[in-house]
Amino acid sequence: MRPHIEKIHATPHKAVVAVSGAGTQAVAWLLGVAGASRTVLEALVPYGRESMNSFLGFEPEQSASAQTAKDMARAAYRKAKSQLEDDSPAVGLACAATIATDRPKRGEHRAFVSAWDQDSSTTYSLILHKGLRDRAGEEELVSRLLVHALMLLSSLDSDVELGLTPGDSLEIDRTEHPSPLAQLLSGEAAWIVARAGVLEVEGTAPGALLPGSFSPVHQGHRGLAQAAREVLGTEVGFELSVTNVDKPALEEAEILKRLAQFTPEETVVLTRAETFFKKARLFSGRTFVVGWDTAVRIVAPRYYGDGFEDNQVAMLAALAEMWAGGTRFLVAGREDQGTFKTLSDVLIPPAFESLFSDVPESLFREDVSSTQLRAAEGN
Repeated sequence: MRPHIEKIHATPHKAVVAVSGAGTQAVAWLLGVAGASRTVLEALVPYGRESMNSFLGFEPEQSASAQTAKDMARAAYRKAKSQLEDDSPAVGLACAATIATDRPKRGEHRAFVSAWDQDSSTTYSLILHKGLRDRAGEEELVSRLLVHALMLLSSLDSDVELGLTPGDSLEIDRTEHPSPLAQLLSGEAAWIVARAGVLEVEGTAPGALLPGSFSPVHQGHRGLAQAAREVLGTEVGFELSVTNVDKPALEEAEILKRLAQFTPEETVVLTRAETFFKKARLFSGRTFVVGWDTAVRIVAPRYYGDGFEDNQVAMLAALAEMWAGGTRFLVAGREDQGTFKTLSDVLIPPAFESLFSDVPESLFREDVSSTQLRAAEGN
């Protein structure tokens, strides 16, 4: 297998590989050839129930199935994306199998291999000729299939000899991913990054985010983003949640309309996170750039539940989790009923003052809002 593995290691693709039930030989092959660190970001063997549940984020209906392999490959792809340090293509490779063991099995010996990249997923469903091979023989066949799949995933031609017999059955299913917006609206994608007209599923978000509805984008948004860049010394992107606590989710046409307002140089992050607690969980370690009125809501217990005592505790727990995750808030002053209100007017619970910092009025003040602009336009 060495020549095949060497070809894989020579490509720029970065993989997270997850195998359960079979496929560990493929992992050993990949790691046993020089250059493995150029390909393998991480290798996992989520064999136990709790380990698999933790990896996927839910409990699969069946441990060895095409759907489980596909879910594993998708989770592996997401891990690969999160670990990239450059613009190399991320890929996820997974196997969910049940093969020969030290006790008789009533059902089929089968393995499902799934390969996932940004454009599509390919699932290989292998039913083995039961009784023809021992466990080592079945393990080798499944591992060869994994290497074959990784070669194709790495944009290589594959001439891996699988060693199939007439008693084996192999079916291959390739599925194109829905559009990025369709993935976001269905909940399949947690966020999308829009840069220069390109929508990237769960791409890297900027170090600071300025949330808003952007209906419409106005000089206040851009002025605050520029001021935040000067204060923080990092890129500031705009964040638009397509869901709202009190309103229906935005439709695709409306999302595209709002995106069209931004210039190619501006980064927009689309999410389904309608609360800052959810945003912070998606983007740990980020600074959120907000106005005074939004900061007031972040520390208002009524936004965290129904009963005051319960939501007071919920608010404090949420603030503590955000603080521990590195979330911070940069607060700009806003005019309220003729008075310019700043961070000093926000009643921040004791011990959480370090979550917040302010934008000096001398650096930014813009008494305009999207609501005012819509009212002026009669919308």
